Amino acid sequence: MSTFDNREKAFENKFAHDAEMQFRAEARRNKLLGLWAADLLGKTGDEAAAYAAEVVKSDFEEAGDEDVYRKVSGDLGAAADEATIRAQMEALKIQAKAEIMTEIKA
Repeated sequence: MSTFDNREKAFENKFAHDAEMQFRAEARRNKLLGLWAADLLGKTGDEAAAYAAEVVKSDFEEAGDEDVYRKVSGDLGAAADEATIRAQMEALKIQAKAEIMTEIKA
């Protein structure tokens, strides 16, 4: 294998790894967002976990975060406004990435 082939393979591996980490971070963020919203809705235990799973599944409707936002916003109604939900999404994205990086290092 030539040096060029080795570099190409390394870039492909890095791209695949980065894509997987991005997917895991978004799924984790969505789960955390679902648990946060479940708390606002008064759900606990298995009911909260089931709601969080619904939020995670909602991300597969379309590319981007809008499907997740619509799900949570529609369910929360007046319990949280757009700015609050979007701020929580950003904060939880940072938290999710940090958690995943901690797990990788462990």
